[in-house]
Amino acid sequence: MKEKYLINARIIDPKNQIDEIGGLIIDSKGLIKAIGKKVSNGNIPSEADKIDVKKQVLMPGIVDMRVFVGEPGFEYKENFRTLSNAALSGGVTSVVSMPNTSPVIDNVSMVDFLKRRGRDKSRINIFPAASLTKNTEGKQMTEFGLLKRKGIIAFTDGIKTVQDPQVMSRIMNFASQSKSLIMQHAEDNILSKDGLINEGEISTRLGLKGIPFLAEKIIVERDLSFLEEYFCRYHISQISSEKTLDVIKKAKEEGKIFTTGVSINNLTLNENDIGNFKTFLKLSPPLRTEKDRQSLVQGIKDGYIDVIVSDHKPEDEESKRLTFAQATTGASGVETLLSLVLELFHNKSVKLNKLIASITSNPAKILDVDKGNLKKGNDADFCIVDINKPWVVDKSKLKSKSKNTPIEDRKLQGQVLKTFIKGEVAYERI
Repeated sequence: MKEKYLINARIIDPKNQIDEIGGLIIDSKGLIKAIGKKVSNGNIPSEADKIDVKKQVLMPGIVDMRVFVGEPGFEYKENFRTLSNAALSGGVTSVVSMPNTSPVIDNVSMVDFLKRRGRDKSRINIFPAASLTKNTEGKQMTEFGLLKRKGIIAFTDGIKTVQDPQVMSRIMNFASQSKSLIMQHAEDNILSKDGLINEGEISTRLGLKGIPFLAEKIIVERDLSFLEEYFCRYHISQISSEKTLDVIKKAKEEGKIFTTGVSINNLTLNENDIGNFKTFLKLSPPLRTEKDRQSLVQGIKDGYIDVIVSDHKPEDEESKRLTFAQATTGASGVETLLSLVLELFHNKSVKLNKLIASITSNPAKILDVDKGNLKKGNDADFCIVDINKPWVVDKSKLKSKSKNTPIEDRKLQGQVLKTFIKGEVAYERI
């Protein structure tokens, strides 16, 4: 591979505190050789490939901490190849795959299968998560030590919550000893039983059983109480309510060390968007009030929420074209994540560098992987973005196998032009 010189770019790399016009050199091994304002048009060897970025933003590849892959068991919804194509078109170069497959990723043989399949079919970096409990049943914890040695990066029951406090205390105790990352989806089963959307005026008007914010808040409070006794790497996968954010603020002020994520859906949509039973907006956690949404945006701005995720959960159309009660929960989102994040910049809600950090260096730091930055010597995984380019979401043009986007026909501003993996162009917008 020839050396590549990308020049005339606005380089934004929050981890290394770079926001300047400059260039980036990719060596023959696909690694970053040099970066910054010293890389210019005047020092390019004649035999090198030259790419003029034309003042567009060059940023690290996105690290998405919450992505559901269809393999094994649900290949008709998504597979590694279609996920990879969808991710690259959205500037996502690394994902954490959830273990809610069939069979569940809860043993060493399944990890081996997943890694082989990901290596053979995917062009992005797949960091697999294993389940917290056997078969995600919430009763018996998995073999953290064995799974971690096999390359498991985190433990989560995905769309399920460990309900039994005794089991959760054991998990956090062992995680503190093994330095394992725990990612909890916070929802109390009893309070949320048969719930479909946020509990409130909209649920009453539509005649749908609601899910109260307490279902989320009570689990977060419980786990943060355990954190006082068992100091472990604990991450709340995504929160949805102002009241939960208040709990997080208080815990942070008390000195507790943990991290928090939020789905881009809960930052850019609210319960009113459900309209007349739009099942593509049946999500978990549910969309809540506009006040909740605004509080979550402020949480990003103030640094109480560390990470924004796509919560990419592809579902086939047959699973969504049902009554609201029967429809499956989840939405496709990996390829629209960046554009929706940029919406928060364009409407002046949050500064650009903080938003980029929330989808690159922050998740990488939590996961303890050297991704999401443009450090010299790292794999040249990055994307070039026109942050001002207007476009309209057309589900027929999405790369994901399932087209269950909650933002069909939404007007967005900001689009990925090219995505590089290990120095090679893996995606280019035509």
